[in-house]
This record gives sequence, C-alpha cells and structure tokens, in this order.
Amino acid sequence: MTEPAVSPDGSVAFPVLDDELLNRLRSYGVPEDVEVGDLAITPGQVSSGLVIVDSGAVDILTAPPGDEVSELVVRHAPGAFVGELNLLTGQRTYVTGRVSEAGRIHRISAEGFRRLMDEDPELSDLLLRAFLARRELLREGPAARSIEIIGSSLSADALALRTYAARQRLPHRWFDSETVEGQVLMTAAGLAVGDLPAVLLPDQVLRRTTSGELADRIGLAYRGSADRVVDLTVIGAGPAGLAAAVYGASEGLVTVLLDSVATGGQAAASSRIENYLGFPSGLSGADLTGRAAVQALKFGAQISTPCRAVDLAVTGEQLRVILGDGVEIASRAVIIASGARYRTLPLERWSEFEGAGIYYAATEIEARICAGREVTVLGGANSAGQAALYLASRGGAVTLVARGADLFAGMSSYLADRLVADQRITVRTGTEVTGLHGAVALEGVTLTDRATASRQDQDCYGLFCFIGAEPATSWLAGQVALDEDGFIRTDVQLDPDDLDGTWESLGRSPLPFETSVPAVFAAGDVRHGSMKRVAAAVGEGASAVRSVHQAIGART
Repeated sequence: MTEPAVSPDGSVAFPVLDDELLNRLRSYGVPEDVEVGDLAITPGQVSSGLVIVDSGAVDILTAPPGDEVSELVVRHAPGAFVGELNLLTGQRTYVTGRVSEAGRIHRISAEGFRRLMDEDPELSDLLLRAFLARRELLREGPAARSIEIIGSSLSADALALRTYAARQRLPHRWFDSETVEGQVLMTAAGLAVGDLPAVLLPDQVLRRTTSGELADRIGLAYRGSADRVVDLTVIGAGPAGLAAAVYGASEGLVTVLLDSVATGGQAAASSRIENYLGFPSGLSGADLTGRAAVQALKFGAQISTPCRAVDLAVTGEQLRVILGDGVEIASRAVIIASGARYRTLPLERWSEFEGAGIYYAATEIEARICAGREVTVLGGANSAGQAALYLASRGGAVTLVARGADLFAGMSSYLADRLVADQRITVRTGTEVTGLHGAVALEGVTLTDRATASRQDQDCYGLFCFIGAEPATSWLAGQVALDEDGFIRTDVQLDPDDLDGTWESLGRSPLPFETSVPAVFAAGDVRHGSMKRVAAAVGEGASAVRSVHQAIGART
C-alpha cells in the first residue's frame, strides 16, 4: 500500500472546516458509530451520500480491476468530509471508503445532500470546489485505474470511448493494444484482438463495448421511472443545451439534459476559445462546457449521456421524448439544442480512415496520436484556425487548407493574423483535399489548387476536418417545421401553414424560440438563422427557458 496522494492545493481539495461549518453539515445527516473495517463507501453504489468524519478515520482506497492491490488515495481524519463529483453526476462509486480507526461519522443521504446544495450556498460552493479538485486528483492518481480502456490507436470505436471518458471527466487509463503494456493487460484480462475495444472495471470486463454500454454500467445513462413527468427535457448538451439546463434547473424546473455523444457538443472539440466574454486569456471548449455541466448539476439538472432521441410524440398537453433504447421521457416542455453533425468529403476510403487519421476534433487525445508528425487542417472558419494553432504547438508541421481564396473572409481577423504569422503553419487557400493515401492508417493526402487544377501529394498522418456541419434534425422530419436545409424554424420564421389548429385553441402565437409544436423550442446551431457562435448559442439557450416558463405557465 502506497502513501496517500498529496493535493497540490490541499486547501481546495481537502479544506479544514471550522466547528460552525461542520455543525451545519451534520444537521443534514444522521450519526453512525463505525468500527475498523466497516465500509463508509462501497464500490458500485449508485449513491453513497456525503460522509462527515466526526472521530476516527476513513481511508479512501482504489478499487482496481482484477487482482490488483488496492492503493491508499487519502486518509480522512476528524473534521473531514468524504465525497466527490459523483455525488452530483450520479456515477456509481469507484473507490472504497474503509474505516481505519473506529469512531463516529455523520452520513448525509442523496436527498439530504440535494437539500444542502439548494439551501446553503456557502457550503454548496465549498463542497463544489472540493469535488472538482478531488476529481482532477483522482483522474491523475491511482484511482484512474478503476476504468481501463484497451484498444487500438487506429480504431474509431476506441477513439469514441476515449473521447467519451475525457469529456465526462472520468478517472480512467488508456492502453494501446499494440504496446507491450497493452498486450500484458490483454493477456491478464483474457482478451483477444476481436474483443477490442474493451473496458476493465473493478467487477467486470466489457468486450467490444461502446460508450453507451460503459455509461449504463457506471450509472451515467438515463434514469427515470415510466410514470415520471419532468418540467423540461433538453436535447443536446452543447453550449445552447447546457445554458438551457443551467437556467431551467436554477429557476426551479425539473430538468433533464440528454446528448447522443457526450457533454460539450462541437464546442468541446475546440482547443481554444479566445473571444468568449469574461475569459480574456481564452480557454478550451472542453473546459468551458465542462464547467457549464457542473453548474447545471449543481442546480439539480440530471445529465445523461450518451442518450439519443429518436422521436417526439405529442399526447394532449404532454410531450414524450423517445430514446433509441425505447425509453420514453414525459415532459411538459422540450428544448431541441441538438446542434449539427460534421460534414465529410466524398472521397474514397474516407470512412475507412475515420479514427485512423481522420478526426473531427483537435483535443489532447488526437494531438497525442499525431504528435511531432505532419498534419493537415481542413476548413476556413475559427474552429479550423484554433485547431491549426493548437496542433502546431505540439511540434508537428501543420498545413491549413481552405477552399476560399481569402482566409479573412470566414475567420476572425485576430486568428487569421496569427496563422499567417506562424512559421510552423503553411496556409493553402483556394485549395481542396482530393485524395487520401495509406495502408492501415492515413499517411498522405492529395491537395488540388482550385484555380490551376495542379495537384500535390504530401505526407499527412492526421487530417482534421472542420468544414461545417449539417443540422441533427433527421429524427424530427414531419414533427416540426424545418427549412430546406433541415434547420428548425421558430416563432416569426414560421408560416401560417406551419401552425395547426392547436394554436388557435391556445389563443396565442409561437413564443420566441418556439417551434411549430407548442412547448417545443429550438436553440443554438440547430435553429434557422442562428449565429453559429458559442456566445450566441448560450444566449439562445438561456432565452428559450424564459419562453418555457410562459408556455407551461399558461397551461397550469
């Protein structure tokens, strides 16, 4: 057993509470005498609640897969509290809390914890800061071995699992099956190549698994009874959906937020956002959306991913969102913020190279795969420019390819200026990618000048595609009014022919952001005429909640 991990900022992760704060915390729980060896936290629990150590001590131990020996993460002494971010996310516990010195604890149930978060802002903020700091320590420390992902670095399915785990900030470790360490782990777990990608959990091995199966096993899939009716269901956890969830939950609406992939949407794929209000030094899209998700959870929103909405049914005044697994969510209002899906090029072998050299995000995961090698960034908007700068900072040669002749036409000038000035980046405007080359993985591309038709082959071990997206609305065809490109039309954009007799019986016209179906709203990139900027999406999501209040208030 190793020594406990030391926090680089212990005052945040493991704050020392005075007697007044401790007494306020205890008032939400019930006392319990404990003996050495008792478990304050059991791995796999849906919710262990918050534990305050009054006397004695509680050790937090890893719960690694297989026969690996547990390691001590931290020892909680009298006056400390035991818990981390899974108290908000609903994720099953993945560590053990074992009493190492007999004493007394106060145990706060999940219901008591929710009441605490609602009623005491000082304690709520203190706990939230500690939970966030602890989660980061757990992600970097031995507890990360509680989830082990094994797969090929050239597998799109493995990349999807890694991306999901990263966006959900799950403590986990990645093992490339083609490395010695990966092969040793596969042998120990009894895995063959055909079992990949695989996930090793403390009590189970998931073979040929998906992010949905992992989410279901660790408690992040949708949870709700068939007769439960929520106030607001938000579909899509990008900036618009996250903003809607924050404002909906903070204003007292029982709010459920769903996403078919993971929290963050396309914004989470951005390596750096510098023009978002309030962050003059910039921040990554993953950080921005990750903070927003925690904010929504703080106010009581339930976030479930990956959960794919496949249909929307209207029964009287009740809406029902049908998920891909057949589960139905009854809701008084719905906000569609499903954003858009990445566009691709009609090139031979494109799908073959997805995840094996073709990527739609430039995060730490993809950058590590391509580190120090030649890459090509495709696109002429801000997302492409941000990706090119980020990838160049990782040491490889970067070529930015844009169809348009003028880089400044589709990109913020501050970003275009940096790209032109950066010696590590070659900018090719008026150019297209017209060919892909490689054996198992992408190794080269063909670039064609649009004006002269001249062609050039060059090495490329990562093609990062940022050429726009199409609205994710195919599941809504025939349900709500769409424009010719599939974007959702709302409020004043709707024609009289779009509105059926329901509106006449309501005695009103569609509210701001309301679709052709009463109490169904749209916000962000999925909406016709939206600005396609993070700040604009946040504003739309927040504003749509105001209309939700008006719509459901008129029905009661």
